Amino acid sequence: MGLFRKTNPRRSRVRQSVSFGHSLKDSALFRPEAMVSVLLLLSFVVLSTALLSFEMVQQQRYRAVLALLAVIVSISVAAALYVYHYEKRVLRHHGRAVALVVVFLVLLTATKIGVVSSGSSLWAPSWGTGTAVVAAIVLVIAYDQRFAIGMSTLYCIFACLAVGPRHYGQGFQLQGIGLFLTMACGAAVCCFSLREIRTRMKLLEVSALTAVLVFIMAAAVEYLGFLGEPSDVSGVLRAAAHHAGAAFLGGLLIQSLLPLIEKTFRIATSMTLLDYSDANQPLLKKLAIEAPGTFSHSLLIGSIAEAAAEAIGCNGLLCRVGAYYHDIGKINKPKYFVENEMGSASKHKELSPAMSQLIIVGHVKDGVEMAKECGLPAVLRQFIETHHGTTLVEPFYNEAKKKHEAPGPGGPGKKPKEAPPAESEFRYAGPRPKTKEAAIVMLADAVEGAVRSLSEVTLARCETVVHNIAMKRLQDGQFDECDLTLRELSGIETSMAKTLAAHYHGRIAYPTPADAPLPSQQPAKSGAPKLVETQPHPL
Repeated sequence: MGLFRKTNPRRSRVRQSVSFGHSLKDSALFRPEAMVSVLLLLSFVVLSTALLSFEMVQQQRYRAVLALLAVIVSISVAAALYVYHYEKRVLRHHGRAVALVVVFLVLLTATKIGVVSSGSSLWAPSWGTGTAVVAAIVLVIAYDQRFAIGMSTLYCIFACLAVGPRHYGQGFQLQGIGLFLTMACGAAVCCFSLREIRTRMKLLEVSALTAVLVFIMAAAVEYLGFLGEPSDVSGVLRAAAHHAGAAFLGGLLIQSLLPLIEKTFRIATSMTLLDYSDANQPLLKKLAIEAPGTFSHSLLIGSIAEAAAEAIGCNGLLCRVGAYYHDIGKINKPKYFVENEMGSASKHKELSPAMSQLIIVGHVKDGVEMAKECGLPAVLRQFIETHHGTTLVEPFYNEAKKKHEAPGPGGPGKKPKEAPPAESEFRYAGPRPKTKEAAIVMLADAVEGAVRSLSEVTLARCETVVHNIAMKRLQDGQFDECDLTLRELSGIETSMAKTLAAHYHGRIAYPTPADAPLPSQQPAKSGAPKLVETQPHPL
């Protein structure tokens, strides 16, 4: 019956216009970030074509320039599609896109200048190998291994174009497959052997391994070029040594440029995170002195979050260091937080719920300002901004509701005429967590306080508390922006419950209470030395 249902023509036109409007709005080409990305792509195509066609223009071979332009456009479109499918944050953050384009152009420029200045020498092609290794290391540091291997492979094609074409007879000839294999070998070794940089020797080890494999690959492709019978074996070995040396020097160059790479791509390597985890860092030292309860809480949150992150394959070190700094805003007013009261009366008893809420919520803003003043990396500042998300400050909201529902001055049946407190007034300003690591720290912060309040801690009770709080955060929409799956959330719950149960483990009871006063006098044991009071010797 639905196939023969009559439809109003006017309604059909309205539906078509609405669907067209939605499709136009949702089209990626009409979004501002897409337009900026297209402009960057066009700029890269124009600049790289002008750079790589330098020798062709000198020879007035304009048809070859058009052919080169077609090749560059094809590879650039492939690179753009790869970025769109596997690293969309580059399209959302224009700074990252600009940095990626600049890195490619700078490396291609260095390759072209090196090749032109080297002329027809034996080491001229090794400039491409060195810059390919540099590109691979930069990409694997700034992004991940999958994205780095794809983009560095595409860069190797550009580098082949930058090294060649070489003069051959009456025209030019592109470099062969041998140079591409040599560069791709070096790039692949760097991408797969460099997952994170925790020690200063890591880059040297990766560079040495890359140099060895590049030497083998370069020598092998040279032998293949002569069908296994080169006329000059020493020349083959020297050419392979030049490629290996360029690959090793590329790794050493990254060692010195590592701080610049981190600032350009707004990242923090594992080595930098380990530096910030030092307890002698100014912010952590001040936190330990001014708010010792918060400092102890942060250390525990760090261990809980690190174990949970590693359980689902996230960056555990980032979670641990981020947890250390997530509550630094409490340094300004430490006594207003329960972990720093040290048995004294709560200061919130003298304040209204609204004023207490302002003080509690204000520690997030104070922490962000302190982090910016001290130059804390943005990857760590996110934990300060998002560790409460937009959650409700329930204790003071419930207290405000009780005060509103209490009998008014007109009698026991009278209620105040003021409007009841709104939840929006007692919520944190946000933002919500945008990464899985930030969501893990948020959940660890909530469950640690809840488990601490239990009179008896067991694994079953920890699992119940962690699951209830996780579901509460999930239903409140706190995980909507961080791509956290339910499977991962279940793994996080299991890890946190085990870590909390292990931390709050039981102990065998002492024969006498540990806080009982010591007896005033105890009989001396036989054979035990006695203290004898002596008089000072006169001078």
